[in-house]
Amino acid sequence: MEHYSDEQLLELFHNSDNPNYAFNLLIKKYQEKVYWHVRRLVIDHEDTNDIVQDVFVKAWKGLDRFRAESGLFTWLYRIATNEALTFLKNKKRRFFLPWQDVENTLIQKMESDVYFNGDEIQKKLQKAILSLPEKQRIVFNMRYYDELKYEEISQILDTSEGALKASYHHAAKKVEDYVKNH
Repeated sequence: MEHYSDEQLLELFHNSDNPNYAFNLLIKKYQEKVYWHVRRLVIDHEDTNDIVQDVFVKAWKGLDRFRAESGLFTWLYRIATNEALTFLKNKKRRFFLPWQDVENTLIQKMESDVYFNGDEIQKKLQKAILSLPEKQRIVFNMRYYDELKYEEISQILDTSEGALKASYHHAAKKVEDYVKNH
């Protein structure tokens, strides 16, 4: 498959007889990244698949209004982050769970997940990440796993770079402490 830039995908979407083709190319380009971003937030494979589907449905519905003030990648990550957070908040509200119980549920799902093939060190790292407050966990995942620059994370989360650097620093310290002490 030929690699298309975001600009080419948008051009193809807006100015061709087949916007579905352009959107399918967009999905192929970003589906795996979006999947893993959401998966690290909600842990469960099935929940992740549902959320990723919702992300691309929202993207499809909104792509004709996309103004390219940010990149497609940034826009999709913002949608994905919001969808994952909404899912977690609804889960917490639906079962009247405090965040600590949601965190424990996510850890249990990770440990019993047949799709998780990590060793003990990876499990310990994931448990450490799940113990972080929500914002720190998101920033840590985006910076550590997705290797996003603070500028990109700032656009996705609509937060200052300074605040993100502080969140990442605190998160990294907490993860390090957790791994050493557990």
